[in-house]
Amino acid sequence: REVNIIAINDPFIDLNNTVYMFKYHSTHGVWKHSEVRQENGKLITGNLHIPVFHERGPSQIKWGEAGAAYVLESTGAHLKGGAKGVIISTPSADAPMFVMGVNHHHYDNSLKVVR
Repeated sequence: REVNIIAINDPFIDLNNTVYMFKYHSTHGVWKHSEVRQENGKLITGNLHIPVFHERGPSQIKWGEAGAAYVLESTGAHLKGGAKGVIISTPSADAPMFVMGVNHHHYDNSLKVVR
């Protein structure tokens, strides 16, 4: 299966700084594969034109309009914005957790929020 990044939300960093951090990552180094720039509220690199939102409230992000199927690093509130599912990377009191090789066979694709 293929993963496509179709939108980003960062309520704390403006798009020019996002472009800079993409180009010059402290761990991965300098991005050398294609030009990175911003234009009309989008992060552009190669053929990718990724809309960047700056919403503080997860339910305000227009994930559905952007075409997002799943949101990573999130809360269930993203479902109200139109995402079809949410993958939480932090502890949760009520979202089931799945680990490949341990209990992944219990995953049910009808679940809307998992970690």
